[in-house]
Amino acid sequence: MTEQRINAYEGLFLFPQAVGGELKFAVDHISEILAKSDAEIISICKWDERRLAYEIDGNKRGIYFLVYFRAPRTALVSIERSCNLSETLLRSMMVRADHLTQAQMESADGTVEIADEIKLRAEQAAAVSEPAPAATAPPEAAAGRDGDDTPTVTVETEVAPSDAATT
Repeated sequence: MTEQRINAYEGLFLFPQAVGGELKFAVDHISEILAKSDAEIISICKWDERRLAYEIDGNKRGIYFLVYFRAPRTALVSIERSCNLSETLLRSMMVRADHLTQAQMESADGTVEIADEIKLRAEQAAAVSEPAPAATAPPEAAAGRDGDDTPTVTVETEVAPSDAATT
């Protein structure tokens, strides 16, 4: 029986900007694709969110995820096929990561930053969905700024006769 060779890979996954509100979904989707092929994730991070060089499936912006993983050499075909069949994934690219050490791959881990961003986006969404305070002014504001009864003064400007003739 031949020994199955396991290599380290660097994968770049592109999602549409619409996934930005659901980063956990994107991370879970990548993890699911890799887990189906018995790949072991070393590190995953949100690499960038930027304007695309050209429109892909009607998307002008996208979110990139950089993933380092170990997988059997024969599993790469299965991973690429799953990525191509994915309806949410726009593009993917995988290359061997022989040029990096294990420590360098592990240092690229951004799971904490992704978790923080997921939490922050959830808080912002909750703040937006909360109803705004009532638009009615309190009685003190109607009388004046500091609650005093001084009337508001309006200043009218006089129009010069030459300006009035042209209008």
